[in-house]
Amino acid sequence: MSRVTLAQWQMLAAVVDHGGFARAAEAVHKSPSTLNHAVHKLEEQLGVQVLEPIGRQVRLTEPGEMLLRRARQLIESAASLEDVATRLAAGLEAEVVVAIDQIFPAAAQAQALERFSSTYPQVRVQLYESVLNGGVEMLHDGRADLVVSGIEAQGFLGEPLVMVRFVAVAHPHHPLHRLGRALDLRDLTQHRQLVVRDTALHKPMNAGWLKAEQRWTVSHLDTSMDMLKRGLGFAWMPETRIAAALEEGELKPLALAAGGVREVPMQLIFRDRDRAGAATHAMAEALKQAVRECAGQDSI
Repeated sequence: MSRVTLAQWQMLAAVVDHGGFARAAEAVHKSPSTLNHAVHKLEEQLGVQVLEPIGRQVRLTEPGEMLLRRARQLIESAASLEDVATRLAAGLEAEVVVAIDQIFPAAAQAQALERFSSTYPQVRVQLYESVLNGGVEMLHDGRADLVVSGIEAQGFLGEPLVMVRFVAVAHPHHPLHRLGRALDLRDLTQHRQLVVRDTALHKPMNAGWLKAEQRWTVSHLDTSMDMLKRGLGFAWMPETRIAAALEEGELKPLALAAGGVREVPMQLIFRDRDRAGAATHAMAEALKQAVRECAGQDSI
């Protein structure tokens, strides 16, 4: 058994965070003497001085800094555990917030949402159609319960969901098709490229832009698709989004010597798998099942 209680570490943290016993006592609604006793008892039990007086203030000693740094991990873990218990006691969450990158297969997305809502009709769904770093930013900001993204999310563990193929395309009458030979980067940079804007607010990316002299940046894949069909530029588009247009001759793959096809592995990422409620887990399972079923039908 630990000789020092979690409450003692919490009181030490309060004293440090508020710059002294008096202010900490007001913040945690305890008397200064109670906090003083708890900290002195902690020092006695550990045999280490954690605080030293500086005038009317106190500050951490060097050993105290190291101990409190580790203690904060315990405090955070305890708070997380209590939050999980609260969520379990409360039952089903009222709302699930999910951010899905626009490149995710539309058929699988629709099927997953339909299946989820048929099982949990009382749970509201907030769907954000993100681009590039937008979904990852929502994870870091705590604004999404679940994210589907092709961008690595530092500090989070995701699981593979689906591989999305991109194809470089343009209208059949686009000047690039009239060259009658294999295309390279120099050919592309002479023409307008259509790019979808990153939805991240703080650190947007320009992934996929080839430094073309002309660039139109739009906010949604559907807008890019419409402009492609009108012959207004070229772009890399998810294969599932352009399958019908390719079959009907509205779009045509560019004859690139290399790089005409790109593959992006998409991941399913929980903001906090342990804290996630039953509805959030059900949404994740619906997405995974939809990908499996649509892949089997060759329609993702």
